[in-house]
Amino acid sequence: MGLFDFLKKKPAPEEQADLEQALEKGLEKTKDGFISKMGRAVLGKSKVDDDVLDELEEILLTSDVGVATTLKIIERIERRVERDKFVSTEELDQVLREEVAALLDENKSYDIENAFAEPKQKPYVIMVVGVNGVGKTTTIGKLASQFHQNGLKVVLGAADTFRAAAVDQLKLWGERVGIPVIDHGMNTDPAAVAFDTVKKAVEMQADIVIIDTAGRLHTKVNLMTELSKMKRVVQKFIPEAPHEVLLVLDGSTGQNAFIQAQEFTKATEVTALAITKLDGTAKGGVVIGISDQFKIPVKYIGVGEKVSDLQVFNKTTFVDSLFAKK
Repeated sequence: MGLFDFLKKKPAPEEQADLEQALEKGLEKTKDGFISKMGRAVLGKSKVDDDVLDELEEILLTSDVGVATTLKIIERIERRVERDKFVSTEELDQVLREEVAALLDENKSYDIENAFAEPKQKPYVIMVVGVNGVGKTTTIGKLASQFHQNGLKVVLGAADTFRAAAVDQLKLWGERVGIPVIDHGMNTDPAAVAFDTVKKAVEMQADIVIIDTAGRLHTKVNLMTELSKMKRVVQKFIPEAPHEVLLVLDGSTGQNAFIQAQEFTKATEVTALAITKLDGTAKGGVVIGISDQFKIPVKYIGVGEKVSDLQVFNKTTFVDSLFAKK
């Protein structure tokens, strides 16, 4: 049995309904703003014309889809209008849904079927990066809890040693879930924490290691040096590790999340994204824009406080929820 097979199993109908309900509720503010504005944009019009496209462009921008991605979507819809000669305003919702889904598909946004690659050698090592305040440590705790609940052995490494709250918070998650947390306290060498974490995980034949890293962008050079050192010490045990570098972004910050993604992708190789706090914002379009601009798969989205509200991103259910009519 594969390490992540539990994620690929079809949930029971009640569980699936709960997940979809949580997703729709989490995207409610984005969806409400989007659909109500769309309704106003097409009011009294029978076909998609330049005025409607101008309105749609404004709607996408205010949902924080981003300028480049918005223009790409508008150009695609213009081509559809040109090709079909007539697209009614009633069809616009479906056309937009199809184009957003196609964009996410092209950008290799994750689905559960291809979200996880099996490692050649366990444990599977995840390094988590992101600035303070985006929900990085909470995301680690929720991930650890989900893995643990599904029978996997997990070890956490508290390598964000520059912030006492980060170390303490991770230890609390460890106690709550019942999994070991390796820490050296504050102002210690993050690479030493990473080394001891993976060493412990190998000794106890763990399945997953999740390492928290410093949540600051003081300078890209220092950040790059620190992350490179952590990678080197981890590779002493597992040559292909880390298997994943997960960047956590706060979806409610909109365009600021784009800036953070730019900075971190310059400083290190980011292989996956977790976009959190989508339940408190109308800026859920940021998921579409970030996926498109950085060509890094969105792996998780956070749509609420519960552990299960950190969901593996599924582009189909995301688009369906975003455009679902009440």
